[in-house]
Amino acid sequence: MGRARKDGDPLGLAGTRLSFKHGAFYYRHRDGRWERVGTDVKVAKERAALYNDPQGVYGTVAYWLDQFIVDCTARVAAGTLSARTLADYTENIVPLKAYFGAMLPEHIEPQHVQAYLDIGAKAGRPVRANREKACLSSCLSWLMRTGRTTLKVNPCMQASGTKGNPESKRERYVTHAEYIEVYEAAGTQVRLLMELTYRTLQRPESDLLGWTPAVLARDPHSGARVLSFIQGKTGMRVKIALTERLESLIHRAMGKVPVISQPLVHNRKGEGYTYSGITAMLTAAIRKVNKAREAKGLPKLESFGFRDLKGKGATDMWLAGHPIEQIQLLCGHSDKATTEKYIKARWNATAQPNETAIA
Repeated sequence: MGRARKDGDPLGLAGTRLSFKHGAFYYRHRDGRWERVGTDVKVAKERAALYNDPQGVYGTVAYWLDQFIVDCTARVAAGTLSARTLADYTENIVPLKAYFGAMLPEHIEPQHVQAYLDIGAKAGRPVRANREKACLSSCLSWLMRTGRTTLKVNPCMQASGTKGNPESKRERYVTHAEYIEVYEAAGTQVRLLMELTYRTLQRPESDLLGWTPAVLARDPHSGARVLSFIQGKTGMRVKIALTERLESLIHRAMGKVPVISQPLVHNRKGEGYTYSGITAMLTAAIRKVNKAREAKGLPKLESFGFRDLKGKGATDMWLAGHPIEQIQLLCGHSDKATTEKYIKARWNATAQPNETAIA
C-alpha cells in the first residue's frame, strides 16, 4: 500500500505516477526515467493515463475518435444527426486513427493537419482527405464544446491556416437524349430511382432509398395529398405536392399489396438497396448503352450518377422558368446562392456578344 502524500494531494495525483516540481508536472516511468509532461494538470493527467493504460490508447486521438462515434450514435437515435453522417464519420476515422491516433488532441497543430491533406493529395485522394479532415474537425469541436480538452482553437479550421485540397465542381449535365437512352436500357428499380431523383430533387443516397409508403400523407392545412418526410442531411421537414406522375410512380413501386415498412426502391425479396449497389446497376445500364452505340459507330456516353440527375432536374426547372426559391426548397439548400451555383455549375450556356449598334 502506497504512503499518504505529505501535502494531502490537493491536485489528485495519487496513483497517476505524476509529481509536481519546479513549476511543471513530471511522469515517472517504470524504467526510472522522469518525463516533463507540461504545466496543465488536466493534460498531464491525460498523458499519465495514456502511459498507465496497458493498451496505450486512453486520451489519445484514437480514443476520442471512438468516443465521438459513440456520441454520434446516440445523436442518431435521438434524431439530431443523420444516419448517413454517422456512416461517413465511421468510415473516415479509420485513416485518421492511423495518422493522428497516437497523438493527444492538444498536440495537434495546423501544420499536422496540412501535412495530412497534402499526403492525401499526393496519394490521389484529395477530396477524401478533405472529408476526413472535416470529420477530425467535428471531433475536436465536440471535445472543446464538452470540456474534454484544453484546446482553445480548432487546428482544422481555415482560420488556423489550413487550406483544403481543391475540389472541382461536378458540372455533368445529362441531356434529355442521354437520360432516355439509359432509362430504356435500365431495370425497373434503376428507372424508379432515376425518375424519383429527377422529379423530387432529393438526395438518392440519404433520402430516396429510405422512402417507404409512409411518405404518403395529407397536408394538415389544405388536405391535399403530399409526400412528407424529413431530409436526412438537413433534418428539415419537406412536403412535396403529389402530382399525377409522382402518384403513379409510387403506387407502381408499392405494388398491389403495400407493405408499410418496405422501401419503395427494393429488390425481389422486398429489401432495400445500398447506394453503391444500385449505382453499380446504373453503371451497368450505361455500359449496355455504350456497347450498342459502339456497334453503331456512335461515340460513348460519359458516365453519370443518380446525383447528376438531381442536378439535371434543378437545371431543367430553372431553364423552364421556375422560381429559384421553389428549386431551393426542393433541393433543401439553406440559401439561394447555393442553389444558383448548383444550377450554373451544370449549365454552360454560350454567351452572346454585344451587338448594340453604335450610332
